[in-house]
Amino acid sequence: MNFIDSKELLEVCNKKGWTISEAMIEREKQLFHCSKEEIVSRMAHAYDIMKHAAERALRENLVSMGGLIGGESKRLFFNADKQSVCGEMMSKAISYAVGVLEVNSSMGLIVAAPTAGSSGVIPGVFLAMQERFGFEDEKMVQALFNAGAIGYLITRNATVSGAEGGCQAEVGAASAMAAAAVCELMGGSPEMSLHAAATALTNILGLVCDPIAGLVEAPCQKRNAMGVSNALISAEMALCGIRHIVPFDETVEAMYHVGKSMPAELRETALGGMANTPTGCQLCKDIFKE
Repeated sequence: MNFIDSKELLEVCNKKGWTISEAMIEREKQLFHCSKEEIVSRMAHAYDIMKHAAERALRENLVSMGGLIGGESKRLFFNADKQSVCGEMMSKAISYAVGVLEVNSSMGLIVAAPTAGSSGVIPGVFLAMQERFGFEDEKMVQALFNAGAIGYLITRNATVSGAEGGCQAEVGAASAMAAAAVCELMGGSPEMSLHAAATALTNILGLVCDPIAGLVEAPCQKRNAMGVSNALISAEMALCGIRHIVPFDETVEAMYHVGKSMPAELRETALGGMANTPTGCQLCKDIFKE
């Protein structure tokens, strides 16, 4: 059993009465000739790594290799229940997201979901959702298969690489994956998950990849925070019955064409955007002692 686009995925879900996560687990079983228990155990291990990364940023004083980020997670987290503009749940979600980027940029262990540069979005959304609604770990791990299905479809039919498609491909894909998973967690249909994913991709269509000094630190960390809010907003809209006008598959294709249209300077080369500002150039010289 396999599916190569969202149309086929929906056909499988509707025919079998499955959620997207159930369809993805069945695909993995057949593809890798493993039992469901083995596959779920591996995903549970990935979720543990995500949780530990977010928690580590709150326990330790982490400083990135380039020195551009560090400590932002703590500031956000401990402000969440005080004077938060976004509200406690959103503040915690963005705190966890930026924390994972701190761990990544200080050479700690993270899950590239789907990439290192976008690795904070799914943990940020998932941990905040779990705390807010009291879901058990088993429920969260199940939802990761939904996210994995969305990531698989984007990877198969477009790209999740910043070097190929800009940040819209990295944080955009992570937002889409998280948004779809939130819909399933909250009892939404497979169709709702796909509407949420398409909305998340559309919301940041055209976002460039312009890391200062070529490091996955800035502006990457703040874009992960934005990716969290994008995922939750997109899921909220889909769960309320707001459909995305353009189908998911066409949205993915549009994202891919936009990425291919970007000049090389805006695709992870650190030659344009924020990386090419006077301050960005000076920071690069300071880091590499040029």
